[in-house]
Amino acid sequence: MKIAIVCYPTFGGSGVVATELGLALAQQGHEIHFITYKQPVRLEALSENLHFHEVNVPDYPLFQFQPYELALSSKLVDMVKLHKIEVLHVHYAIPHAYAAYMAKKMLQDQGINLPIVTTLHGTDITLVGSHPFYKSAVEFSINHSDCVTSVSESLKMDTLDLFDIRNDIKVIPNFVDFNKHSNHNEDCERHVIAPAHERIISHVSNFRSVKRILDVVQVFEKIVKEVPAKLIMVGEGPDKQAAMDYCLEHGIADSVKFIGKSNQVFEVLCYSDLFILPSETESFGLAALEAMMMRVPVISSNTGGLSEVNIEGKTGYLFDVGDIDGMVDKSIALLQDDVLLEEFKNNAENEARKFDLNQIVGRYVAVYQEALENR
Repeated sequence: MKIAIVCYPTFGGSGVVATELGLALAQQGHEIHFITYKQPVRLEALSENLHFHEVNVPDYPLFQFQPYELALSSKLVDMVKLHKIEVLHVHYAIPHAYAAYMAKKMLQDQGINLPIVTTLHGTDITLVGSHPFYKSAVEFSINHSDCVTSVSESLKMDTLDLFDIRNDIKVIPNFVDFNKHSNHNEDCERHVIAPAHERIISHVSNFRSVKRILDVVQVFEKIVKEVPAKLIMVGEGPDKQAAMDYCLEHGIADSVKFIGKSNQVFEVLCYSDLFILPSETESFGLAALEAMMMRVPVISSNTGGLSEVNIEGKTGYLFDVGDIDGMVDKSIALLQDDVLLEEFKNNAENEARKFDLNQIVGRYVAVYQEALENR
């Protein structure tokens, strides 16, 4: 199949999943065309089956805000005709599904019927999509997609609660690629980060308020009083400075490393003994799943789709949002018990295997085939 993928080309979960999916599809022999405003961060090399087309938005003084949706829909029309694209897969409802619908209508006027598959990832529904300014457009775009998928049962239920949806929504969870990352633990040089007697705790996110970054450092502050440890903070965002200031003010700065955005996430996770994700909401929790793949138990909030990934008392523990003391108690109990920690590490890896790329990609191919048959 010839498949066009539209996504945000950033470190965020939706862009990562879209890129990894495209890479896997290309390896299976499908012809993949990424269409977005910048080359996706995990799209490191192009090939015969893997292409990138940049969306350029002209800077017209007439517009206070440049019309990306218009530029995207026009680019989609051009690329579909040029490369004979068969299926368009858009990740994130706004603005991608809306632009896809406009492209579809323009192509129909030229006798081309392009099926659209829309994947819902989270804040496109629960935050952006539910805003009164965008709700009608999101609802319209979902209902006029040929197939719709959601990354978790929780997000599917949120979508049905927030919108009047007539389309069926198929749940296809996010995934990880064990083959791609199988050598990280073997090559892990843990001593670079901390001496053998110290535990290593990690957190990866975009450091927005919904991730509750101060909760992470406050949990660590209490852990380190009982267990020698280091905290590795991966990411950038508006709450980073407040977290750094807190660490300085509370005397734990020497034990906390902020390393910014990084393509070395899995190298960090291979060092880690525990992963903390206290988010206010998570539609799926890809960061938790990536940690579990690297044999890292997860301490997380019990929100959104996290309970579909992190299994209470098996791969980690789930807590009410803001339950810092509960997170601290279970973290210390795990970190002080070598046998229990090893059991949870094994459980985390085994559970993550249920979300292996090879288990998931075929489900997307089946959706593409259904979209083609029903167009």
